[in-house]
Amino acid sequence: MTEEVTPLDWVTRLADDVIAEAQERHPGETIVCASGISPSGPIHLGNFRELITPHLVADEIKRRGIDCEHILSWDDFDRFRRVPKNLAGVDDSWEQYIGMPLTSVPAPAGSAHASWADHFKAPLLEAMVATGIEVRQISQTEQYRAGVYRDQVLLAMRERFAIDKVLDQYRTLEAVEAARQKSTGKGKGRGGGGGGGSKAAKLTEEQAAAATEAERGSGAASEDDGSEGKAGYYPFKPFCSSCGTDFTTVTAYDDDSHELTYDCTKCGHTETVDLDTFTNGKLVWKVDWPMRWGHEHVMFEPSGVDHQSPGSSFVVGKDLAPIFGWERPVGPMYAFVGIAGMAKMSSSKGGVPIPTDALEVMEAPVLRWLYARRRPNQSFDVAFGPELQRLYDEWDALGRKVADGSAQAGDLAAHLRATSTAAGPLPSTPRPMSFRTIASVIDVTQGDEEQAVRILSELEPDNPVASTDDLRPRLDCAERWMLGYVPAEDRTIVRTEPDAELLGSLDEQQQESLRLLAEGLDGHWSLDGLTHLVYGVPKIQRGIDPEAKVKDPELSAAQRAFFVLVYRLLVSKDTGPRLPTLLLAVGADRVRSLVGH
Repeated sequence: MTEEVTPLDWVTRLADDVIAEAQERHPGETIVCASGISPSGPIHLGNFRELITPHLVADEIKRRGIDCEHILSWDDFDRFRRVPKNLAGVDDSWEQYIGMPLTSVPAPAGSAHASWADHFKAPLLEAMVATGIEVRQISQTEQYRAGVYRDQVLLAMRERFAIDKVLDQYRTLEAVEAARQKSTGKGKGRGGGGGGGSKAAKLTEEQAAAATEAERGSGAASEDDGSEGKAGYYPFKPFCSSCGTDFTTVTAYDDDSHELTYDCTKCGHTETVDLDTFTNGKLVWKVDWPMRWGHEHVMFEPSGVDHQSPGSSFVVGKDLAPIFGWERPVGPMYAFVGIAGMAKMSSSKGGVPIPTDALEVMEAPVLRWLYARRRPNQSFDVAFGPELQRLYDEWDALGRKVADGSAQAGDLAAHLRATSTAAGPLPSTPRPMSFRTIASVIDVTQGDEEQAVRILSELEPDNPVASTDDLRPRLDCAERWMLGYVPAEDRTIVRTEPDAELLGSLDEQQQESLRLLAEGLDGHWSLDGLTHLVYGVPKIQRGIDPEAKVKDPELSAAQRAFFVLVYRLLVSKDTGPRLPTLLLAVGADRVRSLVGH
């Protein structure tokens, strides 16, 4: 069946905007979609949105046969700002590297990688391969040190007064707004997200006015803008040739000779360098980003709430990009991605789940679907707990709707983007048996894969599993989830001996229900058959045809009571895995023994 993307899909709408903008501004050029990630720590599932959002848009453009490239700029020439807490292989001794480029900081102890930056890039690169995300990688360390941006650096220094004037507007507005907030006693909140910078966005006059006002408002310069010092404003920040850090202050610059003098406040080193040859430094972030838009001809690059709050880099970049011969790209704001029960993730802290962690328990299309099915400005949580089973249930239900043609247009588009790219389909589990069922069987068999596969093969006697390869990677995901993420107290431990005390306390009706169960096992030994049996026993006891569909509160109560009784006899709890699955996993003979028959 061929799936068609429709305009109801947010990716399609963004691709339409980008194509329209590109045709108006630079017809005939390859469309460039960009991501930028700083490998300053674990690149978590929130950062992953910075990567997959442009990927999905670029992929849609490619599906239409239009030349498009997705670039990933590694901001690995950024300074090492702080030592993450609770990060394996890292201690307080890493404080000596604060202020150095991330590529000059040693990797955590025991790492196979040469630098801090490479260490944290590696897992994301692995996840990109698994999820079908193809990019052209650009290392900012390599770009700056190779002199690729030399002309842009010299231009920024030549235009430093114009740049300072733009930035000063936001500094002034920031101070005015801060004073107003203080005088009115109002707290200072996060500003609005700003617009997309696209003529194709078609904002109403009211929306445009609101966006403009938001861009002028509070929240300005938390990011470095190279604020003016005693010697004036300079947008270039050198790393000290002696100690390697950026605790430097430019004290002089000659526009004719391009000689720059700086002092280092950390080691006291003073040096005069020639920017025609000196490459151990970079433009400050608020100037660096719009410079790169122009250098790479970026047409689409989203960014997080923190970069689109009033006065921040994306907002200021609108006014700075023309200095570098470009315009701010189409750039929607994307919302935060969290982990259920955790606050907003921060890559400056250790212990946050990263994409490869998610891929341990999620098939790649499922992870892609989490991002593809929601608009970028919708926040959501990634759950590694019991909710994961529900996620798989929803995914499988969508797959069935796609197969029978009943899926809604937006869901159909999200499914297509989750399961394939413009290059072709992504690997998937050939036989996607219920994740919930697989996990339950692994739970009961305590990770014994051979026994688990035997039981899973019995679920559908008329269509047994031919090979474990048919169940992978879902089988592996379920096994890693059950054994690695489910707390020991929530695991299922089947009794080794009958509960003589409980069996001795049963009344005649309860004893009869267990007899009917034991006698019916062999004749109903499949998942569907056992489901029919366990729901049918209370019906038989009440004189109701087991095939009848009856809505009776008393019958429902009797079925719940029967289930609780069987769970107590099998696992000493009131609940557990789905009862038919549990019965299959325990085995008919052992079930009969534990229920006293």
